[in-house]
Amino acid sequence: MFSKILVANRGEIAVRIVRACAEMGIKSVAIYSDADRNALHVKKADEAYNLGPDPVGGYLNAHRIVNLAVSSGCDALHPGYGFLSENPQLAEICAKRGIVFIGPSARVIRAMGDKVEARKTMIAAGVPVVPGSSGSLRSLNEAVNLAREIGYPVMLKATSGGGGRGIRRCSNEEDLRRSYERVVSEATKAFGSADVFLEKAVVNPRHIEVQILGDRHGNVVHLFERDCSIQRRHQKLVEIAPSPQLNSEQRRYVCELGVRAARAVGYENAGTVEFLLDHTGRFYFMEMNTRLQVEHTVSEQITGVDIVQEQIRVADGEPLSYRQDEIRHHGYAIQFRINAEDPKNDFLPNFGRITRYYAPGGPGVRTDAGIYTGYEFPRYYDSMCVKLIIWALTWEKAIARAQRALRDMGVQGVKTTIPYHQEILKTPEFRAASFDTGFVEQHPELVNYSVRRPPANLAAAIAAAIAAHHGL
Repeated sequence: MFSKILVANRGEIAVRIVRACAEMGIKSVAIYSDADRNALHVKKADEAYNLGPDPVGGYLNAHRIVNLAVSSGCDALHPGYGFLSENPQLAEICAKRGIVFIGPSARVIRAMGDKVEARKTMIAAGVPVVPGSSGSLRSLNEAVNLAREIGYPVMLKATSGGGGRGIRRCSNEEDLRRSYERVVSEATKAFGSADVFLEKAVVNPRHIEVQILGDRHGNVVHLFERDCSIQRRHQKLVEIAPSPQLNSEQRRYVCELGVRAARAVGYENAGTVEFLLDHTGRFYFMEMNTRLQVEHTVSEQITGVDIVQEQIRVADGEPLSYRQDEIRHHGYAIQFRINAEDPKNDFLPNFGRITRYYAPGGPGVRTDAGIYTGYEFPRYYDSMCVKLIIWALTWEKAIARAQRALRDMGVQGVKTTIPYHQEILKTPEFRAASFDTGFVEQHPELVNYSVRRPPANLAAAIAAAIAAHHGL
């Protein structure tokens, strides 16, 4: 087994990987920018090395990161998610320098990162895909002609896209003509490629994804599915496992599709196969994420499988620890992304000093956090500060536990999405497990919540209440 792993990331996911290493008796190495000097992952790792003043560029410098791994005596590197996690160049540099990349091969990352290539691969494997272009579009005219053929609405997407970027829904030809150059520009800036393709838009689908694990011995298993339909502008807000909207037959079918997709590309390590479920009950392949997902936690909670530790074992050449028939799911898990954002102000980021952080506890409550009391939340990065994960035996009990845990959670000093999540839990659709990707747009009233704040002088208020109670 590896003796030391460099964690090529920051925030809560870096803390999560450091914890997995500690439980396996492996030393961990953190990297950090000047802005992250006091970050929690720096405090938790066995060693930490500074990347310099650039708050983002350091985390994107593959050569420097691998050099740090070599010089610090690491034998493996875990990319987490985001940053370079789906960059095939990082995997290739690791291989050249004798560092094991904890993830799939550069070949698979490259093939699945190209959405057009991924579509072709899935079609060949018999996995259903959304009707659309057979390759990257060569011109606006080609896009217009294809859209007329398959019918509106359509989706324009960056071929190398991901994370909800480089996507535009076009309801008619005017939309398509107006959006084409914009999507090409976004794709070029965000992904370094001007290639875009077109798909038929599946209106308000359910977003279902399958967690898979594969090893170099040809074994592939799934850890069942997650429902990520509650999202805003293609960014997930709430994730659930298993989906309370699927029956057992649908669950078996989509999980088999996920395994088939993974086998089609010779997948190793952890990955996610994402599908859209339309109103007629048809599943369509959307994309494969060749990395650990933010929402991997809910799959862990319902199966008991530590996905990060399994990633490390597989990367070291070990076979998977579980056969498919040994993996069961129990109860329901819900993850809430607690972001430092102001829902009342169009979810604008709200960075600053965390004056108080209190994590809720009790059975079935887990928090994966990158913050602590006194932490200065930097403005340069993603606004997610905590992931709250709830587990219970039934859907109804999971909702009740989530309501209690969100009430107990305390993040002060910045505005967060905690009250917005509380409002989501009150809606009849969520409680009845009947929602789709249009949920947020269908409920604009959820931002009209009121926040109960403690008095400015809490000690004085308590003393006054006690005095009043005793008639003093």
